[in-house]
Amino acid sequence: MLVGVPKEIKTREFRVGLVPSLVAELVHRGHQVLVETNAGIGIGASDDEYRAAGADIAATAGDVFAKADMIVKVKEPQPDEWVQLSPNQILFTYLHLAADAPQAYGLAKSGCTAIAYETITDDQGGLPLLAPMSEVAGRLAVIEGASHLKANAGGRGVLISGVPGTAPADVLVIGGGVVGVNAAKMAVGLGARVTVFDRSVPRLRYLSDIFGNSITTRYSSNAVIAEAIKSADMVIGAVLIPGAAAPKLISRAQLATMRQGAVLVDVAIDQGGCFETSRATTHDEPTYMVDGIVHYCVANMPGSVPRTSSEALNNATLPHVLALADNGVAALDDNPHLANGLNVAGGKIVYPAVLDAIGEELSA
Repeated sequence: MLVGVPKEIKTREFRVGLVPSLVAELVHRGHQVLVETNAGIGIGASDDEYRAAGADIAATAGDVFAKADMIVKVKEPQPDEWVQLSPNQILFTYLHLAADAPQAYGLAKSGCTAIAYETITDDQGGLPLLAPMSEVAGRLAVIEGASHLKANAGGRGVLISGVPGTAPADVLVIGGGVVGVNAAKMAVGLGARVTVFDRSVPRLRYLSDIFGNSITTRYSSNAVIAEAIKSADMVIGAVLIPGAAAPKLISRAQLATMRQGAVLVDVAIDQGGCFETSRATTHDEPTYMVDGIVHYCVANMPGSVPRTSSEALNNATLPHVLALADNGVAALDDNPHLANGLNVAGGKIVYPAVLDAIGEELSA
């Protein structure tokens, strides 16, 4: 199979779909790899390194899309990219279609087979290709939130750790999954007061076991969250419903009850965001203010640490990339977990949660 890797074009996206070591694995298996020139520049991987791994270098993204049997990316294809896809191609990348109806329609119209990293499952019921980026995003959420608590960034002027004789920041993490656990680890490590909310009592028990008295756990309900945000310095939205739109956990009206300069970090923004006032931002302009509350809603947070993110992502995607390269779409028949990644096929949107979010008409 000819596997193509275009350079990412989303704003300030420096990750790359295949690192040189994974290219070498594909070549060793007898596949060809075509990498757009400078696709790896964001992680410090030169064209020469890709050549040494056995890849050919394409002058343009158009060459990659025109020749490849499978396109491997990181972020969802942009409009200029999805129009270049064709019915005989596999697209393997993050898609987040529930919050992006135009992309869903564009992929269906292209006729390609689109497999989403974020809905592939494993034997434990987890999302193994989403997990590494969730780990990165959870830790970054606290770093970015702490930075934007500074007064010069519009925040309350609070140091997340405090110093002796002063109070540390009050950090709320809504959602106790992979993002939430990693956010809690970082916030605890920086000395914040941390409360984690979740609707699963077994999950709350697990969090209590691993964190002990370092955090407070609360059962998540609208009333409990509404009360807790009144004293919060930072709120991290870390709720995920696989493949579906994120639930709205804080309303516009509730912002008036919060401390001026508090920071909302919406890690669920790829799925539409879990705050009513959330809208996707970029690394160029990461925040905006609504009613005196700082909103950090960057849709590709891990893109700011591309070396770590690309390596972690490739570690997770490796077996699936190899299976698809070896067997094409037939690999879905052999692996039900990989099959759960199928979002678009034969001109139709086929993932149920995406259909629920955007409507049946786009699958026609």
